[in-house]
Amino acid sequence: MRAFKIIFWTLYRIWFYLLVAIPILVLFPFLVVSILKERWYPYFFRLAQIWARCILLGMGFRYKVTSMQEPEPGKSYMFIANHTSMTDIMLMLATVRNPFVFVGKKELAKIPLFGFFYKRTSILVDRGNQKSRMAVYERAQRRLNMGLSICIFPEGGVPDESVLLDEFKDGAFRLAIEHQIPIVPITFFDNKERFSYTFFSGSPGKMRVKIHPFIETKGLPLEAKKELKDRARQLILSDLQAHQ
Repeated sequence: MRAFKIIFWTLYRIWFYLLVAIPILVLFPFLVVSILKERWYPYFFRLAQIWARCILLGMGFRYKVTSMQEPEPGKSYMFIANHTSMTDIMLMLATVRNPFVFVGKKELAKIPLFGFFYKRTSILVDRGNQKSRMAVYERAQRRLNMGLSICIFPEGGVPDESVLLDEFKDGAFRLAIEHQIPIVPITFFDNKERFSYTFFSGSPGKMRVKIHPFIETKGLPLEAKKELKDRARQLILSDLQAHQ
C-alpha cells in the first residue's frame, strides 16, 4: 500500500509543476504585454487569478471562502495569512478580488518560468539584507499610490510543519500603519494537508478559507504594530486550533 501512495504522490507532484507551467505558456503573450507598464498591473493580476484557479481545479482542490467582511473595490488593504504550502499563493489569488502585490522572498524568482513574472510583478526582499528590507517600504508606497493592495505572509519563511503557526514578523503591520490601510487577516485551514512541502504527501480535497473582520490602523502610531501583530496572529491561531 505504501508503494502505491509513493507512486501517487510522485505523479501528483509532477502534475502540480506541469499545472504551474502550462497556463503560463498558454497565456504567455498576454502576460508579457500586461507587465510592460506598471499601470497595467491590474490586467496581469486578472491573468494571475486565471492561472491560480487552473492549478487549484487541476489539482482537485475545492476551495470555500467564508467572509466576515468584504473588501471594497478600489480600496487598498494589507492582506495577511498563515503560510504552510506552495498553494498559499494560488489560494490567495483565487480568494481576493482586489488587485494586490505580493511581498515575498527573492529566492522564488529563481523558479523557471514562474520566477520570470514573479520578480517583475512582486516586491522582492532579501531578509538577510537590511537595505533590501528598507527598500520594500518605498516600493510598497508606489504600489499603494496606484490603488493596489499588498499581500504578505507574516511568518516569513514556511515554518517547520510541526509548528501550527510561527511567530509573525513586524513588516506587514509597520507598512499598514505607515500607509494607514486596514489589515485583513485570512486563515487557510487545509493547505498543509492538501499540499505541504513534504514531497510524499498531499491529496485532492477541500480548502477552507476564512476572511476575518478587518483591523483598522487609522490614527494609530507606529508603536501599535506589536499590538496589531499579536491581535492578528491570535485570530488566525484560534481558528487553526479550533479545527485541528
